[in-house]
Amino acid sequence: MDLLNGAASPEATDLIKDGTEATFMADVVEASQEMPIIVDFWAPWCGPCKTLGPALEEAVTAAKGAVKMVKINVDEAQMIAGQLRIQSIPTVYAFYKGQPVDGFQGALPGSEIKAFIDRVIEAAGGESPGGQLDDAVQAAEEMLNEGAAVDAAQTFAAILGEDANHAAAYGGLVRAHIALGDLDQAEAILNGAPAEISTAPEVEAAHAQLELAKQAADAGPVGELTAAVEADPDNHQARFDLAQALHANGDVEEAVAQLLELFRRDREWNEGAAKTQLFTIFDALKPNDPIVLNGRRKLSSMIFA
Repeated sequence: MDLLNGAASPEATDLIKDGTEATFMADVVEASQEMPIIVDFWAPWCGPCKTLGPALEEAVTAAKGAVKMVKINVDEAQMIAGQLRIQSIPTVYAFYKGQPVDGFQGALPGSEIKAFIDRVIEAAGGESPGGQLDDAVQAAEEMLNEGAAVDAAQTFAAILGEDANHAAAYGGLVRAHIALGDLDQAEAILNGAPAEISTAPEVEAAHAQLELAKQAADAGPVGELTAAVEADPDNHQARFDLAQALHANGDVEEAVAQLLELFRRDREWNEGAAKTQLFTIFDALKPNDPIVLNGRRKLSSMIFA
């Protein structure tokens, strides 16, 4: 599946070059009249530069010609560094139409570098590959919501073929396999998540949904567990099991209510199992979901009461 309309990627050597004071006007100021130019100010003795430089090059290459990069060694370009008032390195500037339009100092994680590149491209009126992939993710999410889990899985996989570190697509692929009932494959995909995105919110949410799906497979009958709790409100295990059964049946709000009640009665029961389960449910939902917002508020009021 060609998500980027089959456009051939320009050679990295056309996108990334070493610049000097003598070539700065041509490589940066003049070239930025046509497209944004990322300028990486670095030095051989700068430790963080050795991490940031390759990550920047990877992000620029992934943008497939929407932006170019010039690397400037400040030890050999002190006049330029002085004119731009560069106080520390690494420093990165984005130039467009001959002027700096964005920038940052210090090393950043890969996700923030990608966001910076996307922001610069979009500010210059272009469309980043990241934006196109995000559109594809949205389409795949709609497929998943409509029950077309197989199509969604194929689309998420195609997106990952373009960008293996696309956290939203990775989490989506896991959730598609959960929807298909293939929990073993979902777990295998999660276990293979690239280190760069293993703690991304989208991947963490998929992990939480997998845990809940596993629990659902072993959930007991809601009626029997409700009766057990009504017969003995301090039967904490029955209440915990009831919350799992309610969640498995799609009654997330009542599951949260039962866990909050369990936490109120005995927050330390089973090594804080109620609180842990609440966080798993919250992580599986969108952060702005009313169930999450209301549940977190009630939990916090009990914790700090």
